[in-house]
Amino acid sequence: QVQLVESGGGWVQAGGSLRLFCDASGSTISMYAMAWFRQAPGMEREFVAGISRSASVILYADSVKGRFTISRDNTKSTVHLQMNVLKPDDTAVYYCAADKQWRGRILRGPLDYEYWGQGTQVTVSS
Repeated sequence: QVQLVESGGGWVQAGGSLRLFCDASGSTISMYAMAWFRQAPGMEREFVAGISRSASVILYADSVKGRFTISRDNTKSTVHLQMNVLKPDDTAVYYCAADKQWRGRILRGPLDYEYWGQGTQVTVSS
């Protein structure tokens, strides 16, 4: 079983950048497809980006494509989310998630991920 801890959130002005970190322990993350989700107040949790075990497959939500970059370092058991050109609409709690069952593609549904971190707040001011 893997434990996930996010960090790197904070406050930034629109147009700025943040880098989120997801540190895993308890199990090597090379066994898991990984993803970032986010949840704004009063909204459902939504998929942001996902990456396969070997990083050969990457998927982004249309709303972040071209601005966000997901990456992973299996040797360090970390996953990153580089967020550039941030917008106020990006304000949310960001969650790291792990899926042990690789089904040939990156899945977008929260219910497809078995393990979750506690989240890190990202606030973008206009």
